[in-house]
Amino acid sequence: MGADLKPVFLDRDGVINLNRSDYIRSLEQWIPISGAIESIARLSNAGHPVIVLTNQSAIARKYCLVSDVEGIHRHLLHLVEKAGGLISGIYYCPHHPLDGCVCRKPRTGMIESARRELNLPEGGYIVGDADSDMELGRRAGLKTVLVLTGRGKDQLCKISSEGCIRPWKVTENISSAVDIILEDAGNTAQDN
Repeated sequence: MGADLKPVFLDRDGVINLNRSDYIRSLEQWIPISGAIESIARLSNAGHPVIVLTNQSAIARKYCLVSDVEGIHRHLLHLVEKAGGLISGIYYCPHHPLDGCVCRKPRTGMIESARRELNLPEGGYIVGDADSDMELGRRAGLKTVLVLTGRGKDQLCKISSEGCIRPWKVTENISSAVDIILEDAGNTAQDN
């Protein structure tokens, strides 16, 4: 069954770790949300490829170095492995929002790279705390889950007030998002 399970794409800041309005600039500022590491391990152990997608314009803004971001990602990989799980890949966009790159969410460049490099099937899920994550999911054919951690509450108000397409599911945090995904994937597997 595991080989047939769809990938789960996770935003980083505000979903896996606490968000900061002035950007996460160092490992010391990177603080996992309670239960996030264990939730990633649960997804992985259930057979879902787990991929992290994150816009990191702090690099282009010269608030931090590529090595700072990659150090955070090595630490995240280590924590998930220590919890018994696996992250299949971490993709980040280092560009400024005005650069017009193809990788910055909600553009689909990071998902396309992950699908190609990790041989992932179409479909799956995305968990994020921003409308850009939800829009990326819509563009990439994913089921969208908005968490209310990070910017999630404000973004849900924005989505509602601007008449945007609502996410597939809205939930409290990554832990409850994983519950939703595992339940849905189980029902989907039984329906086939």
